[in-house]
Amino acid sequence: MFQMDVKYAFLNGYINEEVFVTQPPKFEDYKFSDHVCKLKKALYGLKQEPRQWYEKLSNFLLSQGYNRGMTDNTFLIKKKKDDIILVQVYVDDIIFGSTNENMYEAFVEAMKSEFEMSMMDEMNYFLGLQVN
Repeated sequence: MFQMDVKYAFLNGYINEEVFVTQPPKFEDYKFSDHVCKLKKALYGLKQEPRQWYEKLSNFLLSQGYNRGMTDNTFLIKKKKDDIILVQVYVDDIIFGSTNENMYEAFVEAMKSEFEMSMMDEMNYFLGLQVN
């Protein structure tokens, strides 16, 4: 089992609805102090951010031939003959394992080409749990 972390995960998600925020401190335009900013992408702190990020990630993985798990939408599976790769997503942390090294390497390369990732090698800790 291996682990990856998505850098700036929530900044990858685009917003499908109109969201306006006040002008950020130190970036106010005093000529137009009553104006607000319309967001194009999700920001940390918005309730939409995890949903938008996961939608972008899952759409990417589905386009790569992965299928969602039957009982958990954050669990994805890809089969190739007798081999399999399993991917579990928890917000911006991803754990995965495969029976085939080529599938493992293809997953890592695909993820790094689409998102800014940090590879954390074999999984030792996940969500505060030690894994052996």
